[in-house]
Amino acid sequence: MPLPWKFLFSKLPYAADRRTSARFYTVETSWGSTLAELIPLALVVALSPLSIIPAVLVLHTARPRPTGLAFLAGWLVGLAGLTSLFIGISGLLGGMTSQPPSWASWLRIGIGAALIVFGVFRWVTRHSKPHQMPGTRHLTEATPAKALIIGAALTVLNPKVLFICAAAGLAIGTSGVGAGVWAAEAVYVVLAASTVALPILAYSVSGTKLDPTLAKVKAWMEKHNAALVAAILVVIGLLVLYKGIHGL
Repeated sequence: MPLPWKFLFSKLPYAADRRTSARFYTVETSWGSTLAELIPLALVVALSPLSIIPAVLVLHTARPRPTGLAFLAGWLVGLAGLTSLFIGISGLLGGMTSQPPSWASWLRIGIGAALIVFGVFRWVTRHSKPHQMPGTRHLTEATPAKALIIGAALTVLNPKVLFICAAAGLAIGTSGVGAGVWAAEAVYVVLAASTVALPILAYSVSGTKLDPTLAKVKAWMEKHNAALVAAILVVIGLLVLYKGIHGL
């Protein structure tokens, strides 16, 4: 009995289509899961008063436009550098695979627990002397070159930003999005830096018209700094902790 070659060959494109569809579905699922984890992490950095206040302070220098843009460039470089570092660490530890390794879940649990503890500590100490990031008191006297360095340094010296970039780098490095790793990092960095970029870019266009608004924003953020940071850290810590436990 002759083999039904026409029937067999007619099934090959169907099988290939199924494999292609499965790959696309996996990538789309990975992207959805990755963005669901990255967006809250980026918002922690973006909504932190200790991200927004320096961006406002730098606009009170003698040359606010170039100094503000230099600070923004340093902030972007710092966020991108930290996140890339942890993506690289994830790759060295075998995280760049379609199936996230078990160590990634344990590391998420550790980072989530640390964020919760730090958030509780900030809440308990919210009535004490306000926490100041190194370098903020020098911003109003900074030159563009100095603002560039301070912008990058503040991302590294702020423990919250360090922890969040570690969590973001881990999420990206173990996401299984393949060649989309750097696109995922770009999404995270742009969103995390959005609240620093917004006042600086707006000031570059509108100039001193924004001074009263920026002063009000600075005063409000300073007043509610501790409570905002504590709440954000605890909520995101719980999300990261849940993600780690769910992955075991």
